[in-house]
Amino acid sequence: MDTFQFHDMSITWLKGGTTHMDGGAMFGVVPKPLWEKKYPVNEKNQIELPSDPLFIQYKGHHILLESGLGFGKFTDKQLRNYGISDQSEVEDNLVQVGVLPEEIDIIIMTHLHFDHACGLTKWKGDKLVSSFPNAKIYVSEVEWNEMKDPNIRSKNTYWKENWEPIESQVVTFTNSIEVVDGIEMVHTGGHSDGHSIVLLRQSGETIIHMADLMPTHAHQNPLWVLAYDDYPMTSVFAKEKWVNEALKNNYWFSFYHDAFYRLVKWSEDGKEMLQKVERTR
Repeated sequence: MDTFQFHDMSITWLKGGTTHMDGGAMFGVVPKPLWEKKYPVNEKNQIELPSDPLFIQYKGHHILLESGLGFGKFTDKQLRNYGISDQSEVEDNLVQVGVLPEEIDIIIMTHLHFDHACGLTKWKGDKLVSSFPNAKIYVSEVEWNEMKDPNIRSKNTYWKENWEPIESQVVTFTNSIEVVDGIEMVHTGGHSDGHSIVLLRQSGETIIHMADLMPTHAHQNPLWVLAYDDYPMTSVFAKEKWVNEALKNNYWFSFYHDAFYRLVKWSEDGKEMLQKVERTR
């Protein structure tokens, strides 16, 4: 497992499973000759997209940022359609670092699409139960409301199997919330109406986790947004604001879906990669 010590925060990336999604959908209106220079594509026009949660140990808290794909939650058709090559090893990974699922006390969910939220629940016999029964699960109020009452488009990714067992654990917010000192969630919208980003702040440094506003390092350009985005222009404006702030202030960028990098720090103009934490492959 890859790790990074961010001052008082210890970050470990867990193996949450891998999808292979259509490259055109992941880069929206950007022509393939442009995006495939930045991110490789297979013969099916799919790009590799891990779904690896961040496990953060900080001030006595055991925190998950995102939850992975879970295990045994997909039909054969879904495994094929989503190009799922491996499923979650999150519980095993936690045991390897000496932590039980019951000891996770905070879960931060940027949004609740299946590839982020399936790990919140698991099968216990023939019943779905909470994977982390003692955790408070933080998500924006807008996202939680749509999760429970999806529209004709979003019902394909907001599944009752992922929210019904954990409903009593959920804590919602409107604009922003400081989950603990140094960890802030900010509602942005865009990718989904309730999408949020996360800021980890320590000793004058910041890691920005932009979730699916910037799923990989190849999505740095504010105009490169996903065809999956419900509100693409909101994504563009949110990315423009936060990418510019992050580049100007020398933030680290964190990724949930990047097959190659865990963290990247770019030059102020965004053209040069100054520092990186590569994903072990």
